[in-house]
Amino acid sequence: MADLAGVNPSTVSRALGKPGRVSAKTEARIRAAAAELDFRMNPMARALPTGRTNTLGLVVADITNPMVFGVVRGAEQAASQAGFTLVIAESQESGEAEATAIERILPGVDGMVLATTRLASDRIARLAAHKPVVLINRAVEGVPSVLPDVDTGVGDLVAHLDDHGHRTVAFLAGPAASWMSERRWAALLDAAEARGIAIVEIGPNPPTIEGGRAAYRRLRASHATAAIAYNDLMAIGVMQEAATHGVDVPSELSVAGFDDIFGSELIVPALTTVRAQLVLAGERAVGQLLAMVGANGHDLPDDLLATTLVVRGSTGPAASA
Repeated sequence: MADLAGVNPSTVSRALGKPGRVSAKTEARIRAAAAELDFRMNPMARALPTGRTNTLGLVVADITNPMVFGVVRGAEQAASQAGFTLVIAESQESGEAEATAIERILPGVDGMVLATTRLASDRIARLAAHKPVVLINRAVEGVPSVLPDVDTGVGDLVAHLDDHGHRTVAFLAGPAASWMSERRWAALLDAAEARGIAIVEIGPNPPTIEGGRAAYRRLRASHATAAIAYNDLMAIGVMQEAATHGVDVPSELSVAGFDDIFGSELIVPALTTVRAQLVLAGERAVGQLLAMVGANGHDLPDDLLATTLVVRGSTGPAASA
């Protein structure tokens, strides 16, 4: 191939292994030669002399959750720019299924990103001792993580509900194994207590539309005038069930969620939510992982990712106000 492209073999390696390392003209000539020869890179063969496959793993809790779309896009973009392949696996909200998926792909990757992992902390620590690991929406001592600024988003949401006269609020919790659900509840408890608002936790619940619908009866029994769901999918489920029972949102019940997924502004009324920087979370997690495997020499920020309250039509004055 080097002869056909008229370059040195080392130039071929740089062009195909790490795009952008040679001039665009030279890279185009090399890729044209590769296409003519029907050449395909073999990551396993590449790993023999270097010990590196140039492949990263990304494990997500539920690949059907729109929240995951942004994370995957950011992670894929960062991996591709560095000349790495991203392999995606799903745990289906199960710690055991997640462990099985990790065992299956671990030998073929240089490191892993675990997004909204359901594994216990000790299992994550053992995995991180064996191979580079970065977490998204989870904190484990000694393991790098990408986390949102939960307190700011939650504080703004509680202030918004307080300003609209809500004195009793319900939090529809996510899965029992969700670290983020616990973190959001802790922030909500602090913010509600600071403003003298009564708050109750209802759950755990599946983080799905059906999970939100199933929690609706318990929500109404709490006599809360506002519901804050663990994620937007659950919030949408609550709104659907409220409509089924003839309860108007927001005049009789205000509803809010987290993440600002695709579709949250398309429902009627549009959903108030705390927006997370999902694409940036994926980019930053892969960037940290690349640095850990020696493929990125840049210092990366480790500050919390900003969250933003997006007020839409699903929240309004409390029914008793």
